[in-house]
Amino acid sequence: MRRFPQNDIISLVGEAPRYDLAESIGPDLRLAEILDGTTLGDLPLAYGSAQGDSHLRRLIADRHGVAPDDVVVTVGGMHAVFLIAFVLCDRGEEAVTVSPTFPLARNALDAVGARVRTVPASFARGYQLDAADVVRELSEQTRLVSLTSPQNPSGVALSPKVVADVVALMEERCPEAYLLIDETYREAVYGNDAPAPSAVGLGERVISSGSLSKCHGAPGLRVGWAITRDPALRRELIAGKFNTVVTCSPLDERLARNVLERQEGIIDERRRRLADGLARTERWVRANDAFVEWVRPDAGAICCVRLKPSVVDDATVGRFYEEIAREGVRVANGTWFGDEARVFRLGFGLLPASDLEAALDGLTRALARLSGATS
Repeated sequence: MRRFPQNDIISLVGEAPRYDLAESIGPDLRLAEILDGTTLGDLPLAYGSAQGDSHLRRLIADRHGVAPDDVVVTVGGMHAVFLIAFVLCDRGEEAVTVSPTFPLARNALDAVGARVRTVPASFARGYQLDAADVVRELSEQTRLVSLTSPQNPSGVALSPKVVADVVALMEERCPEAYLLIDETYREAVYGNDAPAPSAVGLGERVISSGSLSKCHGAPGLRVGWAITRDPALRRELIAGKFNTVVTCSPLDERLARNVLERQEGIIDERRRRLADGLARTERWVRANDAFVEWVRPDAGAICCVRLKPSVVDDATVGRFYEEIAREGVRVANGTWFGDEARVFRLGFGLLPASDLEAALDGLTRALARLSGATS
């Protein structure tokens, strides 16, 4: 009966602690920030388009260098990921993904009955992948390779060369397969850093997915997308969307248009905030490097921190989570993503600067108590 596994990451949509460093987003947009006198009273609350509002699709397409007809609007990014898995993977067919990863992306593959082959990524290697890591898992039965860049939980991006090499190797080993790149964090760079170009331009069998949740601060709108230049796949995704949700909410789509029409100002301000949060986190890691080490992220509001094995033994790792809970702080346990428990995802984009500093101070006090108990 059970199709979806239980995972404690569901706590992120429950009651939040005082200092939530487990979240992977920035501050929420307020409705007033995108209305600006816009009148919604005349908006018909009718069915929308199965493919998605044409104006909204054009705005999304412009950010990815594709045509509006290449875009299918979905109910959040996870709806896109699920539809892609559902359409491409029949029960028993092979899919390839990476671990650690966002658990819902892996769960979508399991739920449709795919035989999942996993490429390991590790803290020790800085969560870097090369094409050889992926190609070892490819076979003639591979139907989908599902990757994320920048990755969740690490914020580490795949290099354009690695992605291009994977595309070339897939054409040799499994020419009928598709490559999905979840690019939700692609534009969430730091300060004046330039975002990487979308991978969707690398070939007709490359799919990009994304949403308004991470870079734009609008997870409550539940607007995401799948982008494919393959007309046959696009028709299947539209049919899949129609048969699951019919259409998106026209209100969500209209507000999403407002977000994207104002996105330069929205994203620029958030990039400055992310750069500040990253710098504060980096200073905290340096100040506590007797206890922790990290992998510096390439983009996004998240990074992976590890309790040093030479200082904190496995038996004491559980105490760490108990101690930070006493401080009112929550981080994302690495086991949520298929990593080891001594690794945790730390989100530095959500809290205002003063609260972020207070949360990091709470982590420092917890580490000090842990050190005193193990010395």
